[in-house]
Amino acid sequence: MYLILGEYGRIYSTKNICVYKKIAVPLQAIDIKTMDKGIILHSVVPVRSEANDASEQVTQLLFAETVEVIDEQPRWIRIKNDADAQEGWVDFKMLTRLSQSECEKFAKCSKIARVKMPMAYAVSENNSQTIPLTAGTCLPDYKDGRFELLGVGFLIDPVMVAQSPLELNPTNMMNTVRFFLNIPYLWGGKNAMGMDCSGFSQIIHSLFGHNLLRNASEQAQQGMAVTSFDEVQVGDLAFFDHNDGKISHVGIILDKERIIHCSGRVKVEKLDQTGIYSIEQGGTYTHHLVSIRRY
Repeated sequence: MYLILGEYGRIYSTKNICVYKKIAVPLQAIDIKTMDKGIILHSVVPVRSEANDASEQVTQLLFAETVEVIDEQPRWIRIKNDADAQEGWVDFKMLTRLSQSECEKFAKCSKIARVKMPMAYAVSENNSQTIPLTAGTCLPDYKDGRFELLGVGFLIDPVMVAQSPLELNPTNMMNTVRFFLNIPYLWGGKNAMGMDCSGFSQIIHSLFGHNLLRNASEQAQQGMAVTSFDEVQVGDLAFFDHNDGKISHVGIILDKERIIHCSGRVKVEKLDQTGIYSIEQGGTYTHHLVSIRRY
């Protein structure tokens, strides 16, 4: 039994040979016991509630996100996201296991720069192939349009990158979120082709240096409470229920009268102390305001 690691580090099984950067290595030379960590080398990977393709998508993983491997079944691996602690099952083909030395090397690299536009493309210096990267994607050891992951260099347009966390002010917020308008709602999504409400707030806040948890109910426990509606600021998160006391929705406050959120699609609607007032829904309150948090 041997292992093949492809050019992008993907793991494949074979009975004949193990190749890593064109170097043959027998499987017994790799300490499988240390492989309790994995990394995503695809643009986006679905994470499911159960170990089958038909089960609910609970979240997604983005390129360069790392995970802890906590369980395995044939064809499926249960993971815990290192960034937000979200758990679920991923197809084994879409996760690359990391050796101890790779974990240590990755832990030391800079992880400040992120893709700031909904979609960008990186080009591998190894084979000139492109990979699409969605907003919020971390770019390890980024400098001057280049980043490196597991020994492979990639080139990316610097215009698409936030080299460091953006300053949270009205101008930067509007210049960021305007590109996300009309992205469709997708349960468990957090990429440019589909997001849910908390995926949208998580990705946008990551560009401003805030590490939010994955679900609205979890985000509502982070940061500090804003107790007066008159004190709201740009970037505050507003949390909502359907008059049942259960947090079910979140949006990003733009000012005292407007909120941007993902409900059907990413859009800007009216906000007041009662909640979200939707003109397109016939002039009615669609979400009841419960709390406001600042990060």
